[in-house]
Amino acid sequence: MEWLSPENVVAVGTAVLGVLTSVAVLWYELRVPNRKRIGYRVQLDTPVGREAHDGRANVRRGWFADVPGMEDATLVLLRIENDGSQSIDEDDYRRRELHGLEVVLTDRTIKGLVVSVPRAYGHLMGHFTETAGLRYEGSELCVPRVPLNRGEHFKLLMLLSGGGVGRPIRIEGGIKDGQVKPNRSTTPDDKPPVFSRAARVITVLLTACVVVLASIIVVREDRPPPMGCARGSLTITGSTAFRPALLRLAGQYEDECAGSTVTVDTHGSTAGIRGLVDKGRAAAKGSSPAVVTLSDGPAPEDYTELAYTQVAVSVFTLVVNDEVTKPTNLTRDQVRRIYRGEITNWSELGGPNLAIRLVSRDANSGTRQVFQRRVLGEGEPANTSLDCVNRDNAGPSLIRCELEGTDQVLAMVARLPGAIGYSELRAADGVKGLHTLSLDGKAPSLDALRAGDKNGYPYREIEYAYTFRRPPAESLAASFIAFMSRGTGQDIIRDLGHLPCQTTEGFGICGAEEETG
Repeated sequence: MEWLSPENVVAVGTAVLGVLTSVAVLWYELRVPNRKRIGYRVQLDTPVGREAHDGRANVRRGWFADVPGMEDATLVLLRIENDGSQSIDEDDYRRRELHGLEVVLTDRTIKGLVVSVPRAYGHLMGHFTETAGLRYEGSELCVPRVPLNRGEHFKLLMLLSGGGVGRPIRIEGGIKDGQVKPNRSTTPDDKPPVFSRAARVITVLLTACVVVLASIIVVREDRPPPMGCARGSLTITGSTAFRPALLRLAGQYEDECAGSTVTVDTHGSTAGIRGLVDKGRAAAKGSSPAVVTLSDGPAPEDYTELAYTQVAVSVFTLVVNDEVTKPTNLTRDQVRRIYRGEITNWSELGGPNLAIRLVSRDANSGTRQVFQRRVLGEGEPANTSLDCVNRDNAGPSLIRCELEGTDQVLAMVARLPGAIGYSELRAADGVKGLHTLSLDGKAPSLDALRAGDKNGYPYREIEYAYTFRRPPAESLAASFIAFMSRGTGQDIIRDLGHLPCQTTEGFGICGAEEETG
């Protein structure tokens, strides 16, 4: 499975970790004990007595200097607050006594007490009464069961004697589904962390996952293909006339789309269409095999499972051996008479005294189908020669042979005096030993089509790209067909002597042929 790649696993794992973390935090807040918490901290612990304990000297005036028994006095300010995530009610305190908490001071005795609350929490003062449990004796202070909403606090200012500053101070008592514990000071020199320990751990884990994901993507060679590309293997069959363009298109696609393999295996349009249908019908129901077949002209109508895309207009031409210096133009009627055996020597058409030899394509050829449909208006005669030179029987005087590919036809016409054949126009360009003929007074020319001559030269046809059913949009077959129909693909098709259908000039011709086809 292609999606089960390391980077995808890390990406999915990171997403799952984030979701699970959020769920876990929510569950923790709602279900885990200790979500109720009373925190306390000493905000002030300073000597005020005549004797400066622990080396902390002081200057006293007024009441602090005159009242007896203040020699070793200290002041302690204790802040008690609800720093949990839930409100605390009177019933949440777990002590059996009337009071809820107990402040214990080490080696010091309480001489006086002041309770203070912020103005916003004034309603709390009604709970600090003797009947509610507020009292002190010796080194212990009993604190009532004060209900506290989240974030609410109060302060206890205690005048102490008998010990120096810095002696341990603790609060005893418990909270149902919670705890009582010291918390951190918020003085400027000792600020609490911005994020909790759990948040820091989660952040580190998520960051590590992202770093691993990025590293895999950077290091791996098989990076995701560019936009519009697809991975896998694809076979291109069909037209040999379109083969040069297909080879160039396949190579360019592989260069642009890493992870793709496009194999060109052309043996003629008809053979390609039959092979595509056979593979499609043998494949799993509803699937489309990884095969694209190019056909010179439309496939037979009875192949209803095929889906097609018009790719380009191809121009074909008649070619003759160079020893046939005349004629330079043939009418379609003359061509029909030649292929019927009614004209057997070029001298009958004002040319040299050379026997006419017909070099044709086999029955699998789309080029032959176009020739029969567009020029002859009927099928070609039977084959009479295997070597294109000698008749194999004592039948008609006509010499006609069949070859498999366009290149074979061109090579035979070029070396056989008096030979005539046909091929795709660009394939014939530059082949020594032969030349092209005009047809009905029109020279074979792609430029004429580009210029808008839609009804002129007759020997032309649309190249169709067929698939068995419509392939999935993300498949290599669909991607390759789309590649042929845009930018780089169109440039290659144009350079190889065809007119792309998805251009301004080609669209009008392809659309018109579709309507009349």
